[in-house]
Amino acid sequence: MNMSLPTTALPPSGVWDGRRHLFPVRVYYEDTDAAGIVYYANYFRFVERARTEMLRTLGIELSVAPETLGVIFVVHSGEMQYRRPAKLDDTLTVETVLCFLGVASLDARQTVRRGDDEIFQCTLKLASIDAAGKSARMPEALRAKLATFVE
Repeated sequence: MNMSLPTTALPPSGVWDGRRHLFPVRVYYEDTDAAGIVYYANYFRFVERARTEMLRTLGIELSVAPETLGVIFVVHSGEMQYRRPAKLDDTLTVETVLCFLGVASLDARQTVRRGDDEIFQCTLKLASIDAAGKSARMPEALRAKLATFVE
């Protein structure tokens, strides 16, 4: 896979490349274990940040989503594969692709890359819930905005 922009050229909130959102990540000391390799759970921090920034580029601010949208997204389920280790000072790109959009859920495939090398991949089902924590339909305006980017 050839990235259209080098990671160093990506703005802090990432950029859309067609229907893919690309988000830059630098590996810091705090992200690694004693061997200088990214600790496995930190990949989930990277992909969470990428999804948050992807939504921000669409005008969706998660800090006010309960008030403005009446719903929030939570991870319902997922699967992941670790392909290669990322290391201290690596420059990574998180690619997020929306794969499915339901009335109260969406599926996202997120791939962490170092250049063309795939480091980590996960596919997550995100559920839309209301303030009481119950499954809730996404507002139609939100669904329409997200539908534009479903692969």
